[in-house]
Amino acid sequence: MATTFASVGAADGYLTGKCLVAMPGMSDPRFVRAVIYICAHTEEGAMGLVVNRAIPDFSFVDLLEQLSIPATPRCEQIQVQFGGPVESQRGFVLHSADYIHEGTLVVDDAVALTATLEVLRDIAVGTGPSRTLMALGYAGWSAGQLDDELRRNVWLTVESDPNVVFGLDLDAKYDRALRSLGVDPSLLSSEGGHA
Repeated sequence: MATTFASVGAADGYLTGKCLVAMPGMSDPRFVRAVIYICAHTEEGAMGLVVNRAIPDFSFVDLLEQLSIPATPRCEQIQVQFGGPVESQRGFVLHSADYIHEGTLVVDDAVALTATLEVLRDIAVGTGPSRTLMALGYAGWSAGQLDDELRRNVWLTVESDPNVVFGLDLDAKYDRALRSLGVDPSLLSSEGGHA
């Protein structure tokens, strides 16, 4: 049975279904210029996937071979991305909500998350979701940690855009996410200030 977080939205002070964009002063090199899709955010903490950082020299075909799942030509188009530093050997598929199976976390009407071998098999044969992002690892925050980082201006929050989340041009995602707020990336400063 699918799990849903759709009732936990930004109106409740939570960011499920939104994107975080790293500010220029990001001190953690793993998240410099990162765009993170927030899959779940509750009072217990938050979990998201970096959507704009490929894992070099490791393909979806390589992953399928390790799991003894036959690859098809369509698999060559899929990039494997760095989802975050937590559980970096664990795979997650962020995908369009047209694919819902047991174990799927429905984030909202458009996006879901599945971390099963079944979704990988279905993607390989063309019966999986219409849009996918394959990630290893995730970004996680304990209770109150993300809220604290937001207060310290570590992240900007933006509405998620399927073209940013699922787009293939990883290098363009950061600037595109900022521009969705009307922010010119070249004008952002790494220095924070208070009035």
